Amino acid sequence: MRKVELINDGWTWTSGKPYSDPEPVNLPHTWNGVDGQSGGGDYERMTCTYTKRLQRPEIAPGDTVYIQFRGVNSECEVFLNDESVAKHEGGYSTFNADITPALKMGTNILTVKVSNEPNDRVYPQRADFTFYGGIYRDVYMVILPKDCFEFGPDGGVPLKLSTKVEVREVVDIQLGGSNMISFGILTAATFPKARGDTRITVYEGDKEIAQGRAGTVFEFPNVRLWNGLDDPFLYTVKAELIVASEVVDEVVERCGFRSVEIDPKKGFFLNGKSYPLRGVCRHQDRPEVGNAISKEDQDEDMDIILEMGANTVRLAHYQHDQYFYDLCDEKGLVVWAEIPYISEYLPNGDENALSQMRELVSQNFNHPSIVCWGVSNEITIKAKPIKSVVASHQQLHDFCKKEDPERYTVVACYAMCGSGNPTARVTDLASWNLYYGWYAPLPAKGAFNRIKGASNKLKKPVGLSEYGAEGMPNLHSAKPKRLDNTEEYQCIYHEKHLELMKDYPGCWATHVWNLFDFGSDGRNQGGDPGKNHKGLVTFDRKIKKDAFYLYKAYWSKEPMIHIAGERFKNRVGDILNVKVYTNCKNLSLSVNGKLKENIKLENNQHVHTFSILTDIDKKRNEIIVRSGEMFAAAVFHKVESPDPSYTLNKKNKGNNYSWEKK
Repeated sequence: MRKVELINDGWTWTSGKPYSDPEPVNLPHTWNGVDGQSGGGDYERMTCTYTKRLQRPEIAPGDTVYIQFRGVNSECEVFLNDESVAKHEGGYSTFNADITPALKMGTNILTVKVSNEPNDRVYPQRADFTFYGGIYRDVYMVILPKDCFEFGPDGGVPLKLSTKVEVREVVDIQLGGSNMISFGILTAATFPKARGDTRITVYEGDKEIAQGRAGTVFEFPNVRLWNGLDDPFLYTVKAELIVASEVVDEVVERCGFRSVEIDPKKGFFLNGKSYPLRGVCRHQDRPEVGNAISKEDQDEDMDIILEMGANTVRLAHYQHDQYFYDLCDEKGLVVWAEIPYISEYLPNGDENALSQMRELVSQNFNHPSIVCWGVSNEITIKAKPIKSVVASHQQLHDFCKKEDPERYTVVACYAMCGSGNPTARVTDLASWNLYYGWYAPLPAKGAFNRIKGASNKLKKPVGLSEYGAEGMPNLHSAKPKRLDNTEEYQCIYHEKHLELMKDYPGCWATHVWNLFDFGSDGRNQGGDPGKNHKGLVTFDRKIKKDAFYLYKAYWSKEPMIHIAGERFKNRVGDILNVKVYTNCKNLSLSVNGKLKENIKLENNQHVHTFSILTDIDKKRNEIIVRSGEMFAAAVFHKVESPDPSYTLNKKNKGNNYSWEKK
C-alpha cells in the first residue's frame, strides 16, 4: 500500500545573499514575509537554498519514492545527494520529484534551489500582488508500491471523477506499468486489461451504495446533488488495486454531481434553478508569513466568507491550496479557479501558461465546486503582439475544452479592454474588472450597463470579476469622496453596487475585489505602504470593515444589525447621522437611554440612516439600535473641530500604483 508522510520539519534555509549562513526552518516558509509587505517594490527576489537530511525509508523492490511539493514559488530544481531529480516552473501548483534512482543507504541530503527572480518565461512577472519566494506549502514523502495507481499527468489525481449529472463518468485511472483504465457509470465500453483487478466502491456518507470493477456500468437512480450552500453533498469513490487476492494499493476521491447552466439574459443556474452568483475574490497571504499560511488560517478565511453570506469565490490569481478547494466543496461555494496569466503577455511564456493550466485542470478535476477555468486576468494591460496573445488564449481554451468539456472557460478583462477585443471572444464566458467610482470618476450604473452591452455584443454571459475601493478603518470623513481611502467612502461605493445588482440578472457573477487586504509591495496608499486595502476585512483578519457588514446584511440569512461608522467616534455638529446595516424589518433607536424612534423597513431595504439631534449639553452620545432581542450599540462624541487623526497629511497620502509602471 502507498505510504504518505509529511516532512515539513527540520529543514535549513540559506539566503541568496553573499556569505549567508544556513538557518533552521520548518515549512511552510517564505523569505518575503516582511519585506514583501513593506512597500517600495524592492523586496528580495533571489535564489535561495533549502536542505533536509532524509533517512532512506524502508522500501520493497519495485517501490517508487516521491517527494511531493504542494507549492514552491516560483521555479525550482530538486537535488538528492547532488543529483538533479526534478525541475519545476510555476509557483502555485503541486509537482512530484522521483528520488528513487538517487537514494542511497543511510542518510540522504535533499536540496531544493528556489528562485523568485524576474525572468521572461514564467508567469506571473507583473501583477498587483507580491510574489513571495519559498517552499510555502506542505511537502510530503510518498512511497508507491510496484503495482499501484500512478499519479496522473501534470501531478494530477489518479482517479478523475466527473461532476455532470447527465454523464456521471469516472475516467482515467492511471496504473503502474502505463496501462490505462476507464470505466463509465451510464455508458458501457470496452476496457483494456490491467495488471491485477480494480475494484470500485461508491459511498454515500458511510453507506456503500455500489461496487463494481473496471468496466462496470454504475447507475444511481436517486442521486443526491451537490447543491451549493443549501446542500453541498459529496460522494466518496474508492478504487482498490487487487493482485493475487490482495489489495496492494488504493486511492480515495470525493465528488459531487451537479448541473450548471449560464444564460446571457438570466444568469447562473445550479441544478436547473436560478442561483445568482454573488461573492468575493480571495488572495491567500497574511502579515509576516506571506503565502506560508496554515490550515487554521484557511479555515478562518472560509468562516469569514460563510459569515458574509457569499455563495461564490474567485480564487485569484493562481492555483490555491488543495485544502481550500476541499473546503469549498464541503461548504458549497461555487469556485472560479485560474492561473497567473496576468497583466503582461510574455512572448516566451506560452508554454509556461499552458503548463500551469494543465496542472490546474489535472490537479483539480474532481472538485464539484469549480465551475470555470480562468484563462487570464487583465492581460491586455500590456498585450503585444496581439495575434500571439489571442493564439495563446485559444490554445488554453482548447486544452480546457478537450480535457474537461463539462466546465466553462472564462477571461477577466482589463477595464480598458473593449468587448471588440479578440481576447474577450475566445472563452465561453467573459467578465470585466471595472472600478467605476474608484479609479474612474464614473457612476456604478455605467459598469453594469457596460456588462450588459458586452453580453449583447459577444452573445455570451458576461460578469463583473472585480470591483472595489480602498477602505482604511482608521480614516473617516463626514463628506467622503473618491480616492480618500476612508471607510465611509468604501461603504458608499459598495452600497451603490449592491443596489444595482438586482436590476441586472444577466450578470452571471459578481466578485468583490477583495475579501481581504493583501500584500502588494509596489503600492503606497492610505498611509500603510506595501498593501492593497480594498479588502472588506483587514490583512490580519482582525477587523471586519463596515462594508463587510453591508454585504452580510444583503446576503446572509443570519439576522444581524450593524452600526456603520462606529470607529468614526468624534463628530462635529449638532446632527449625528447614524447609518445602520441590517436584514431585520423592525428597528428601534435609543439615544442615551431614551427611546427616540421606531421604524419598519421596506422589503429588501438593508440600509437606513437615523438623523439625530444631539443633546446640546451632552458631548457623549450612546446609541442603541434594536430589533427584538437583537441590538447593536455605539458611542459617539460631539467635538468642536474635526479629529486630525482621521485624515492623511500630504506626506503619507499618496496613491502610488507603481506595480502598473513596471
